[in-house]
Parts: sequence; structure tokens; C-alpha cells
Amino acid sequence: MDKSRRNFMKGLGATATSLALINTTEQALASPESVQKGAVWGMVIDLRKCIGCQACTVACSIENQIPIGKFRTIVSTYEVERSGVSRRVNLPRLCNHCKTPACTQVCPTKATTKRADGIVVIDNTMCIGCGYCIQACPYEARFINPLTHTADKCTFCLHRLEAGLYPACVETCVGEARVFGNFNDPQSEVSKLVSQYPVGVLKKAMGTGPMVYYIGLDESLSSRIKGKAVISPAGTQSDEEENS
Repeated sequence: MDKSRRNFMKGLGATATSLALINTTEQALASPESVQKGAVWGMVIDLRKCIGCQACTVACSIENQIPIGKFRTIVSTYEVERSGVSRRVNLPRLCNHCKTPACTQVCPTKATTKRADGIVVIDNTMCIGCGYCIQACPYEARFINPLTHTADKCTFCLHRLEAGLYPACVETCVGEARVFGNFNDPQSEVSKLVSQYPVGVLKKAMGTGPMVYYIGLDESLSSRIKGKAVISPAGTQSDEEENS
């Protein structure tokens, strides 16, 4: 069972206190100029290092001023069983900034687009809050912001990237489980991790091509995240929905 949403608010105070003790010195990712030149951004998450502290969730909420009760990223906790032995697994989740994102295909106003650097963004001046993208996303990574009444999600902290800084969740990860970088650079840490370790993605069969890779991913976890029925801009809903 996914216990994280149930327990998150209960532990928020303790997590916020822990977050205050983290070294938050902002480390430079690159100069603002180089950020704009030919990069394709993505993330590698090492599940062997994630301790489920939710520091990333708190940092994201503070950095991006997310309304209470809504999250751009969260660490879900699951129990998996292998050979009769159960173990707890922490699974950080966020927008996967897919190569072929389902959300862009159903947006009737083209408010959701994919940038040349791979980041999927939402133009809130164009979004009408219809929720089609939320239904189309197989990763449950979107929500309607109750303050703006438009779709909201992770942007890899684009405003920080443009300043040459890491996303807030990466900057504050206690176990250094989140690694962010340029997949177009074979010498980047993310490129090296993908080449050195077996990696997996969530819901690979969906064909969206996620740019968030996991080290140590249990294949059974993909089926624990509910799929969404695809809704076309015309409002026609398919009967296809993955079982959780």
C-alpha cells in the first residue's frame, strides 16, 4: 500500500526541522549561458540511497510555493515481496518529462509543450484547467492548482536551471539519491550512471519514454501506480485503464 500520502502531513513538522539542518549551499550546475546550449535534461534516482525523509518534497513545496495538500514531487512508500520476504521501498515520484509525453497530445489549447531541452512546461496563460492532461498522465504527476485554477507539475525547477543551479529536490536530498544532469553530455554524472548501472523507468510499456531513470527499481512498482484513462480534447474517454 502507498502509505506516504497518509503519513506525509503527520511528519511534515519533523521533516521541515530536519530540512533546516541540511547544508543548503547552492551548488552551480552550469553557467546560465551553457544551460541554454544543446542540453537534454533528466534525472537518475538511486533507490538504494533514498531514505524516505521527504526533504525533497518539502524543499520543492517551499521553493515553488505549492499550495498545502498539493505536491510536485513526493516519496511514496511501498511494501514489496520477494521469495516470501517483504521489504519497504521508497519511490520518489515526479513529472517524468517524457520524450513522447501524453499530456501534450491531449491539451486542447497547447498550453503544455515540450522544450528543446526536454523539459515539459505549462503556459498558465493558455491553460483552461480542463484536466485532460491530468487524466492522460500515467504517472499521476499533475494536479489542478487551487490558486491558479490551472494545471501544475514539476518543472525541474526551471527558474533555478536558468540561473545555473540544481533543482531544489536534488540540492536538498539527504542521501544524494537524486542526480540531475545533461543526457547529451556523455561525461555528465547522469549519463555515466545510466551506462554503468541497470536502470528502469516507470510504466515503460506506455511508450512515453520517461527521462527519470531509477537504479534498483522493482518492476512490480510500476503496476502500483494507477494508469489514467486517456481523454481526448473532444472529451471522448477511452475504456482503457491500467490496473493498479
